[in-house]
Amino acid sequence: MAIQEATITRTPAGSAEERQDVVRAARAVFAREGWTHSGVADIARESGLDEATVTHYFPDKERLLLTVLLEGAASVAAALTVIAENHLADVTDLEKDLIALGHAWLTPLADFPEHFALVRHLGAEIAAWPAGVVEMWRTAGPRQATRELARRLERLADRGLLAFDDSDHAAERFIQLVAGGVVQRSFHGALPLADFETEALVAAGVADFVRLYRPGAGR
Repeated sequence: MAIQEATITRTPAGSAEERQDVVRAARAVFAREGWTHSGVADIARESGLDEATVTHYFPDKERLLLTVLLEGAASVAAALTVIAENHLADVTDLEKDLIALGHAWLTPLADFPEHFALVRHLGAEIAAWPAGVVEMWRTAGPRQATRELARRLERLADRGLLAFDDSDHAAERFIQLVAGGVVQRSFHGALPLADFETEALVAAGVADFVRLYRPGAGR
């Protein structure tokens, strides 16, 4: 009982909402300014809270960055898991269905713009980011999405539609071949490509993937 009472005393009413306000504000600020060029004052101003409130929930900026990055990564990975399941649950035309998957795989670029803006900043700021943050982001986001895609590609292999020894590697190649070109050319969604260019890149990537992993293909 004493522990519960102490916990209630330390946690003011509405703190969960305030904490989330801080996270949302930090996401917006980090996406706009980058991590190295923003501070607690910027986040407080964005959230409408005072600096003491921000530091109450997040005593240092590194912890706030980690929270923002991992929440975004988990949300993107969850969205991609649903996309993989929806597009690979009932494959009737392998190449056509993989092209549809490829286009859907790119939708988080538009659906989570602040997260991918932060990812773009990563390239320029990575030397200044706290140790371990990038690895935790990769685990919570890209690697999780790749594992979920791999599980669903295994079903296609079980049906004899694809052939590979390593489903994780096959999933990585799908992402690289089908989505990688669009992601790179658009700078993670910052400069969206014309529809015809996206369609051509996705179709060519799928054709290469199917050629590589069709049953009987030499690898």
